[in-house]
Amino acid sequence: MRIIRVLVAPLRSGRTYLRWIYLVLGGVLFVPFLVATLVLVSLLFSRDVNPETSGYGVPGLTAVVLAALLGAATAQIPGVRGQQAQLSRSLLGGRLATEPNIQQGTHGPRLRPGGWLALHLVVGFGVSLLTMVGLTESATLAMTPLTGGDSDTILVDGAWFSGGWRWIGPLAGVAVLVALVYVVAALGAGAARLAPLFLGPSAADRLAAAQAHAAELTERNRIAAELHDSIGHVLSVVALQAGAATRVIDHDPEFARTALEEIAEQARTATAELDHVLGALRQEETATAPQRTLDDLAELVAAARAAGADVRVDQTGELGSVPGVLSRELYRICQEAITNALRHGGAGATISVELHATRERVLLRVSNPAPAHRATRSRGGRGMRSMRERVRLLGGEMEARAHDGEWRLTVTIPRKGR
Repeated sequence: MRIIRVLVAPLRSGRTYLRWIYLVLGGVLFVPFLVATLVLVSLLFSRDVNPETSGYGVPGLTAVVLAALLGAATAQIPGVRGQQAQLSRSLLGGRLATEPNIQQGTHGPRLRPGGWLALHLVVGFGVSLLTMVGLTESATLAMTPLTGGDSDTILVDGAWFSGGWRWIGPLAGVAVLVALVYVVAALGAGAARLAPLFLGPSAADRLAAAQAHAAELTERNRIAAELHDSIGHVLSVVALQAGAATRVIDHDPEFARTALEEIAEQARTATAELDHVLGALRQEETATAPQRTLDDLAELVAAARAAGADVRVDQTGELGSVPGVLSRELYRICQEAITNALRHGGAGATISVELHATRERVLLRVSNPAPAHRATRSRGGRGMRSMRERVRLLGGEMEARAHDGEWRLTVTIPRKGR
């Protein structure tokens, strides 16, 4: 049964007939090129070739070759290559349909689409002729019982059918039709296997697409990190300030008013950051987002204190001489560390920030009382991963762990990188 299913599969598969259509379309497209070149070749060979003695083999073969080359040249017309690939994907299927749709540009040879078009035209023309002859023969044989009249013997396509043998004609017609389907199925399968070599992306195309995709992912990850570090910090501060204002609004309205003013300021900051990020995603021209550095650390600490946290800062060394990139990244790391401390420690959290700059390196340490459930979480979530990635890119080291009842984040980054 399995053998029968395998043998019958090409006859029942819709893909066989789609590929048949694809090949016949190539033959149809080949006719104008062939007619044009036949006229040209007949003019060139009319004086040198005697058809009665030499036949039309050489001029005919020359016309076919020239027509194929002329058809291949049209693959260089803008839009033709793309439509050719799209048609092949739709009708041929196979591996080409699963290939990534990478635009073929200057990467890799540009002759491949032209070569495929020439092959498609020539093979398609052959399949068209074979289809015409096969269908005609099949129909003629199938009509054998009806074409003999009262005669016992008839001649069909050079074969004599007499008596009861004339009824074999329909069976022979079916056999011719089935054989035609098998031949076309084999040619279609071969075309589906070869198409990716001509129309699929080259190694250079794949490399260029992979590099573009990697650059896009890098930019998206950068934007996601910026959103998490900036907007996430602001939302944490706003939540703490709103909670504190709610608790003290009856007996300390002045503190509540200050907290609400700080919430409004933080919301404006978040709106500006969000507008910049959304503009970058839409690839619009937006105002440059504020690039905060260690010089803005005082504002960061003030916002945390306004949320009710007890923040203590210890700075030593010449922080103003820290390179710009290093200063910006350290600010983001410190911002995320304070945000985590506020998130896990609440409004009354005690946060210690130590920042020491020497000629060789910069050390940042942020600590706060460690909640019991964080004692074993050294890897952390998105924020922790973002900090580790920043430190890694700067060639530094980062350690985050519980120590003597504190949750301590220590970052050491060399001044000159790795």
